[in-house]
Amino acid sequence: MLTELIGWCSAAVLLLTIGRQVLAQWRSGTTQGLSRWLFIGQLAASTGFIIYSWLLRNWVFVVTNVLMLATAAMGQWIFLRNVRREAARKKHQHNA
Repeated sequence: MLTELIGWCSAAVLLLTIGRQVLAQWRSGTTQGLSRWLFIGQLAASTGFIIYSWLLRNWVFVVTNVLMLATAAMGQWIFLRNVRREAARKKHQHNA
């Protein structure tokens, strides 16, 4: 029981940390300081870990990585949205 509790608490900390980064990116509206590959790597790793954890029947890691996959997808979407917005701003400034 203690082992499961440690796993779930650690998963919560990880998800809150990554979620905070995605929220900060959403609020800032920029891609400054972020690599395009951050969320792509997270998508790939989470997919692999979901499969691995499922095969091991480790539900802490299955749930954690499904949520991490969702966070990565949201982060990638926000990143691409911000790239388009930054390009539009630069174009608008250049034409003004």
